[in-house]
Amino acid sequence: MHKIPTKPPIKHSIFLLVFTTLLNLSTKAQQTGQNQAYPKITGYFSLLHPIGSWDKNGFHDNFSDVYTLIFPFGINILKRDKFGVSFEIAPSFRTEHNISKVSSVLFHPGAMFRFKHGFTFIGRAAFETNGRYGFTPVLNQVVKKGKDVSLYLALPFPVRFGNNLPASLSTGLQVGVSF
Repeated sequence: MHKIPTKPPIKHSIFLLVFTTLLNLSTKAQQTGQNQAYPKITGYFSLLHPIGSWDKNGFHDNFSDVYTLIFPFGINILKRDKFGVSFEIAPSFRTEHNISKVSSVLFHPGAMFRFKHGFTFIGRAAFETNGRYGFTPVLNQVVKKGKDVSLYLALPFPVRFGNNLPASLSTGLQVGVSF
């Protein structure tokens, strides 16, 4: 039996449109030369080690029965020296009873407010595939700035709601590389 080719799903088309637009912005930013550095696109990847979370039932740490490690990565579009937008995706790996799995993927867009001495505040919206949602204020500090690559530390403070669970506030330590 011969299959009739079908159109690609709409989400593939949207992904291609976003990817092409970002690539075009990056190319234009590189072509403008040194005098006009913005818009500028940067990328990053990191490791986020959650410390614990608080909800109406008390404090829950990341060191007892369950261990979670998160791998945030994304792109930043810097509109000017002091402001940009960030698009982050963060898969979360959970190990419990010697079984590890991807427990959730976080879609984490946000606005970046950059200050002197490598300090940045990022306000992010949060949409998790496990049904939780909320917002995440992030304090970010560049600790080693290189010509092409920088090392940074960040302290996120996720606030989450939904999925029939109590509201929670968490924190962790994030170490990353931006390029």
